[in-house]
Amino acid sequence: MRSFLVGAALAASGASAFVPSGNNGGAVAGRSTTAARAESAPGSGVLDSLLSIFNKEESSSPTRPSGVGGGGDKFLMARSLLLSLIDDEKCFTTVEGAQKFADSCAVDVVYEDCYEPQPIVGRAAVAEHLRARALARTGGESGGRDAGFRVDKISDGSSACGFAWTWTSSDLEGLRGTTFVELNSSNQIQYLREIPEPLYKPGDLIVELLKAATADATPKPPPEYVSKTPKKANEVAKYLFNDVQGADSEEAMRFFDENIVYRDFNYEEVLRGKADVKKFIDDFSFPGITFATQRFDDGVAATCFTWEVILEGAPEGSAIKGISFYEVDPATGLITYVRDVPESGIKPPPLGKLARQFRPGVGVFSPVPIGSREGGL
Repeated sequence: MRSFLVGAALAASGASAFVPSGNNGGAVAGRSTTAARAESAPGSGVLDSLLSIFNKEESSSPTRPSGVGGGGDKFLMARSLLLSLIDDEKCFTTVEGAQKFADSCAVDVVYEDCYEPQPIVGRAAVAEHLRARALARTGGESGGRDAGFRVDKISDGSSACGFAWTWTSSDLEGLRGTTFVELNSSNQIQYLREIPEPLYKPGDLIVELLKAATADATPKPPPEYVSKTPKKANEVAKYLFNDVQGADSEEAMRFFDENIVYRDFNYEEVLRGKADVKKFIDDFSFPGITFATQRFDDGVAATCFTWEVILEGAPEGSAIKGISFYEVDPATGLITYVRDVPESGIKPPPLGKLARQFRPGVGVFSPVPIGSREGGL
């Protein structure tokens, strides 16, 4: 939750410091085998191949198990499509893969790359955007520079899903971020939001910025809610943010595992344990902030969702967008991992732009040895 607060405060104050920042280093754990099976399935493209598998499995397994822990053998369309495009087609690091990704999109797809000033709209525009990025990272038409894209975590969504990622190059890893992807009724990609980490991380300075930005806000009574105990990841997130938010921090803490790992990309260090998370929630509880969730995936063991934040009194149109990724313990339904990332108030962010020019393969000024940040931390 810290991330959306940071982004909102810095945008409202006009500050410019808040900037975002081959499957190298190990593949995401538990990858579905359907992505690999799609390579040999009949069809003219990745989506056609996956749809062939999907149709066969739907007829033999019409419902997904209701318990926490994922979909078992159930075909997860969104997750499988994204893993196939990323791992097999190299959609984020090759020109050919960029086209494969575009071919899997709806004609009117909307791609909110929050590094860019405006959304990218339409299949052709998405293809060109991904092609240009791949060429920039790999050294142009002649190539020669190693550029990888690692999926660190991915939700088990079927109609939509999200994934946490890291840019890699040779034995180094750099820029991290999160992407949310939603399919239409034809299982084409219809919407994406992608946000890279900020390279400047202001830490607790944001508390003072927020208090200053909301000093004249009028306190409101806490919302009423009916206590529930959801187990599925997407339902836990909806309950916490749509029902409980702003009402009772103790009720929220009931859903966090004792060993929760909370990665907020406006802080250098992660939060570890319920005590740190509880303190954060209490420290940032003051009037004037409206947090509005927008889109959720249907993940069971992990979920990704988008949101925006509006500060009371801020100019119209100044809402800050963000993405959150939540992972739960399959046995308990308690949250074990969180990744939050907000967009920059300035696009493209100055430091992020310079880093991509200076070290295009990794997208940061100071990369670290590959594999040194477990799970992309």
